[in-house]
Amino acid sequence: MINLLITGDFYIADNFQNQQMVDNSVEQLFSSADNRIVNLETPLTDNSPQNRIIKTGPHLQSNAETILPYLKQLKVDIVTLANNHILDYGAKGLADTFNILYENQIGYVGAGRNLQKAAKPFIIETDGMKIAVLNFAENEWSIAEEDRPGANPLDIIDNVNQIKIANATHDKVICIIHGGHEYYHLPSPRMVKQYRFYVENGADAVVAHHTHCIGGYEIYSNAPIIYSLGNFLFTLPSKMEEWYTGLLAILKIENKKPITFDLFPVAQEKKTFRVSLLKNMQKEHVINQIKEINAAIADEDLLQINWAEFVNKKSDQYLNGLSPISAIGSRYIRGGFNRLGISKLLLNKNYLKNVLNHIRCEAHKDTISEIINKKLDKK
Repeated sequence: MINLLITGDFYIADNFQNQQMVDNSVEQLFSSADNRIVNLETPLTDNSPQNRIIKTGPHLQSNAETILPYLKQLKVDIVTLANNHILDYGAKGLADTFNILYENQIGYVGAGRNLQKAAKPFIIETDGMKIAVLNFAENEWSIAEEDRPGANPLDIIDNVNQIKIANATHDKVICIIHGGHEYYHLPSPRMVKQYRFYVENGADAVVAHHTHCIGGYEIYSNAPIIYSLGNFLFTLPSKMEEWYTGLLAILKIENKKPITFDLFPVAQEKKTFRVSLLKNMQKEHVINQIKEINAAIADEDLLQINWAEFVNKKSDQYLNGLSPISAIGSRYIRGGFNRLGISKLLLNKNYLKNVLNHIRCEAHKDTISEIINKKLDKK
């Protein structure tokens, strides 16, 4: 049997270099595993502003001198790179990351110098088994193209083809996905449908992260689907309590048997970000929370009710993002327009039905995506 440890999001800012970030309890758990996979959510490169890509959200980067000691301390064998930050510092930052990982004999999966290379699985050969690890990321700013470097995209047709090809020549196929809704403990109905479809087409386990909070799991057709591991070690502060709790998963893999797993709750200290295994009542609290989440996943109606509530809470945020006023640089001016009700005036039915048609209809979505990408490439 092989014990494969998988973590959620991992990012250490350079100001945390040479600090004691990992408790002995976590280090011992890593040592007990046969193979260890960490989601490296930062390029290993210098902070050169000219290399930053055009994107929404923060640009993350870490120097190799910051990250490597922790990867070596934890005996990390493989890092997943299909995530929304790995291309933050462009092709140069990604190339630096590849070179540093290669020089330090750390494997990687989920990114490449073009789309074909980004889609290649990482192969673990041990104990007489061949295990294919595939890695997909939602389509934000890091995605590879035919002639551009980046991450392997979450694309249901391409992903299923990758799963089937891997399944034909390997004993097990594990899919690690970077996706989901931030600070939402449940998967959307679409995610449940899609991840189950991956299992139906040959995935022996599906493990996800990105939401910065823990999620639940289910066993579907004898395959575990873990919907979010949350953060592992992420040195950015947050007002959200969920940010500081995560899960470590150990998949127990035997040939010709379904994969089983254990989950180990971890927590980061709010000031130091030092991560340790939870014990006793704190551990029990997280386990009970997961049970509640699992119950909602298992109940299709309850899952839909929770999803509708989440969408309702996010309504203003998303609609404000669609408003033309969101393009104004000053948040004070934007706030003034919002207080005057101008945003709501602009977000009328005619405007919204036009937006919906562009993002929902496949033909329009294809076209508008190409147009906007070309506009952004010129800037």
